[in-house]
Amino acid sequence: MAKHDKVLDKLCAKPPPADIKWDELKGLLEHLGYTMQKNSGSRRKFFHKEKDALICCHQPHPSPDVDKGCIADVAEHLRTHGFTK
Repeated sequence: MAKHDKVLDKLCAKPPPADIKWDELKGLLEHLGYTMQKNSGSRRKFFHKEKDALICCHQPHPSPDVDKGCIADVAEHLRTHGFTK
């Protein structure tokens, strides 16, 4: 199983995991065709041009662990846009 597939499986687990790192999430979204757009501060937007889909996240700091709420939102977004079941 590829690295991104493992992260996608972990991301979609119930309840949302608390151990997804920012680099893992960013890498997965870029692998799925999203491009990251930096905003002011630590807000990040990921845009998928073909699906005209936008994800807004907070890049965690100083810890690399992504917030469980963000993980749940991203998982729901990916389900809604056909990336997962």
